Amino acid sequence: MDLLAGTMILVGFVLFLVGGIMFLVAAFRESIWWGLACMFLPFVSFFYLIVHWPEARKPFLIQLLAFVMIIAGIIINPQMIHR
Repeated sequence: MDLLAGTMILVGFVLFLVGGIMFLVAAFRESIWWGLACMFLPFVSFFYLIVHWPEARKPFLIQLLAFVMIIAGIIINPQMIHR
């Protein structure tokens, strides 16, 4: 169980990072101002997600999958976070 949970958490973190980078790339493709705002201003990413759903859908869904994987890994072996 330790190996499965650890792998799920690690893959989840990597996917979360990849999805975040993809999201920023999509924002910067729209304009430099969207990209900078998504990087530095709170809640602008959420607004960008709503306004530009077709471009931001894939990165958002990748991050959502990653979040589910991380939570599932923690549920499988909760002692992993106490080490």
